[in-house]
Amino acid sequence: MSIKAEEISALIKQQLANYQDEISVEETGTVTYVGDGIARAHGLENALVGELLEFDSGVYGMVQNLETNDVGIVVLGDFTKITEGDTVKRTGRIMEVPVGDAMIGRVVNSLGQPVDGKGDIKTDKTRPIERKAPGVMDRKSVFEPLQTGMKAIDSLVPIGRGQRELIIGDRKTGKTTVAIDTIINQKDQNMICVYVAIGQKESTVRSSVETLRKYGAMDYTIVVTAGPSEPAPLLYIAPYAGAAMGEEFMFNGKHVLIIYDDLSKQADAYRELSLILRRPPGREAYPGDIFYTHSRLLERAAKLSDDLGGGSMTAMPIIETKAGDVSAYIPTNVISITDGQIFLDSDSFYSGVRPAIDAGTSVSRVGGDAQVKAMKKVAGTLRLDLASYHELESFAQFGSDLDAATQAKLNRGARTVEVLKQPLHSPLSVQKQVLILFALTNGFLDDIALDDIAKFESGLFDFFDASHADLLDVIAKTGDLPDVDKMKAAVQEFVNTFQPTDADEAEAATNK
Repeated sequence: MSIKAEEISALIKQQLANYQDEISVEETGTVTYVGDGIARAHGLENALVGELLEFDSGVYGMVQNLETNDVGIVVLGDFTKITEGDTVKRTGRIMEVPVGDAMIGRVVNSLGQPVDGKGDIKTDKTRPIERKAPGVMDRKSVFEPLQTGMKAIDSLVPIGRGQRELIIGDRKTGKTTVAIDTIINQKDQNMICVYVAIGQKESTVRSSVETLRKYGAMDYTIVVTAGPSEPAPLLYIAPYAGAAMGEEFMFNGKHVLIIYDDLSKQADAYRELSLILRRPPGREAYPGDIFYTHSRLLERAAKLSDDLGGGSMTAMPIIETKAGDVSAYIPTNVISITDGQIFLDSDSFYSGVRPAIDAGTSVSRVGGDAQVKAMKKVAGTLRLDLASYHELESFAQFGSDLDAATQAKLNRGARTVEVLKQPLHSPLSVQKQVLILFALTNGFLDDIALDDIAKFESGLFDFFDASHADLLDVIAKTGDLPDVDKMKAAVQEFVNTFQPTDADEAEAATNK
């Protein structure tokens, strides 16, 4: 086969045209140890903390420890593909995740990779998972309410946009339910939600996603999941990845709600990888910087100043307690970082008071500034009413002769507890919350039987929707109460027509 001189000439010219005289220099190291989600490598003298490294197998890692002889690397993926002697190279980039509108409605892992089977996420934007929190001058006072749709929270421990409010309680007391219901209530509220599931069973996460999808909440929600079977590093970085995704919207002038469910499991994961990296253990074997781990995460929640667009990110971390012990190490750490806590009491939960919010232990340090005027007016005495009720209740069981004032307090307190109960996934608009609390605090429920409170409430809402929607519109638009006399007259009109449940009806309901 003969080759023409012209062809050889053309081939040489093409090779010369594509020739590059740049030398590619890569700093590489050698893996000396791998196991349990971490690796050690020798030879990476210039590596930086938080820098992304790439192993021969294509798996990525993040520099965590800088030591005299080697670097400690947390492996972000399947560490079984890495063996001793493998080469690892620096990428010069820090750990980052994809962000942007394309993430909304998707379920992703700690690296921002989709795990919902809906194909690739088309976005070219990324953000580093670690970022310095906005400074004091970049922030603005919290003043806008974040409505959870739960009467017990919006009246007793109100939350403002940009606040950090802790949800704390024992296992199986409804912490995740409070978080999911809050997300559901953000529909049409100009809010983007990020739900970070740390160490939750895959079946639990799938159930939560289906609930959000059922109520149309996935249209404005990103779910980040790191399951219990995944390596500890992925559980550790999951909340930081979620925060980076939320910050993209916050710095573009939007409002974000981020749920960390839960930081107890993240702390356990961080303890695990710190001990494997041979960092000195401190109290309860947690590393000495466990407080910093949580504080630098939660400080990223903020209400930004107008110069930065006025966006906000509201954080609701969840912490699990053991036997209601809020004075344990991790709970006290996170309580001191946040602006208040919603404490869920297991005794109340099992006695049927749901959400099981303990009004005595729960507090919001800034939410009152963000509460609508109407709610402030009707909920002002609720906490005191509940506190005096619980105090009198314990004494009342020992004596039968109670004066009229004490009886009235017990009567009002029992009805307050009943009103604050709320069914699963049934968040209420703020105007309807104000309406039922107005009826309660003005004594319209004092003569209603406890078993009829729920029936009275739903009937009152239907009556106002049909006959006095204008009064509800005033609360919705202005945030203030309409004419009090008109409100009282309208509620009294309903009370006059309300039919209590008769004995036969009650028996039929019980049998059903």
